[in-house]
Amino acid sequence: MKSKRISWREIKRQKFLMICTVCFVIYGIIFYYLPLGGWIMAFQNYKAKDGFFGSQFVGLDKFKFLFSDATFLQVIRNTLAMGVLNLVCTFVMAIVFAILLNEVRLMAGKKLVQTVSYLPHFLSWIIVTGILHDALSSSGIINELLVKVGILDSPINFFAHKGYFWPIVAFANVWKETGWNAIVYLAAITSIDPSLYEAATIDGAGRWAKIKNITLPGIKPTIIILLIMNVGNVLNAGFEVQYLLGNGLIKSVADTIDIYTLTWGVGQNDYSLGTAAGIFKSVVAIILIVAANQIAKKTGEEKLF
Repeated sequence: MKSKRISWREIKRQKFLMICTVCFVIYGIIFYYLPLGGWIMAFQNYKAKDGFFGSQFVGLDKFKFLFSDATFLQVIRNTLAMGVLNLVCTFVMAIVFAILLNEVRLMAGKKLVQTVSYLPHFLSWIIVTGILHDALSSSGIINELLVKVGILDSPINFFAHKGYFWPIVAFANVWKETGWNAIVYLAAITSIDPSLYEAATIDGAGRWAKIKNITLPGIKPTIIILLIMNVGNVLNAGFEVQYLLGNGLIKSVADTIDIYTLTWGVGQNDYSLGTAAGIFKSVVAIILIVAANQIAKKTGEEKLF
């Protein structure tokens, strides 16, 4: 079968699409690929006054320092733990929410719930963390409810106990992103052939049986693809929520790689060390995505590439 060649007439006919494509390609090159040249700082003892060409090359010294620094190893643990917790909670809750929402028969109620669930996504983390801080403070509504129902004898400061911080971060991500993440699954559910549900109803299948045997298998390819993509974001556990809710008492469990990069790259003016930490995170993300994709490929599931 011969490949179809694109003629100049076809290009002229789709001139607008070609212009849009070129614009996006240029945008990607400028903002995504050209900045990669800054990675050279990770292999230099970079000084702003000397620039890229005047700074001394130190090879892998910055990376050796990173992996010999107990603080960096600690932030890797924090980032990985919160990243996995966020991935599991937000991923599972989005699927569950989409399936439950699909089971709602009252259209007015369904649209209302959809709209309300989307709204937190458009709130900035400043607002979200402010709400969390007020709700979980010693005089907040959570402490008042727990004391009134007898679970607590007296109010506690949730942000003074290390054991509460990771669940708080996971809850914040679930509350903020579940409704938005569920959009893709709702779209996948609507693409399932309605005749399958009709046939299942005739066979006497209940709602749970339909979910188990029709809905979940129908959205399985979408679940696999999004899981592969999200695995690469495990080390993107966040910056704003940890930075805004963290304090000196829980610093050992709150700091992430992004905060570490900010502390050294901007706070200590060590741009080389901050760049090295960023490169480490990017390389790990690429490895995780490729590994997840290969596992999906070998098990016969949908793959990303």
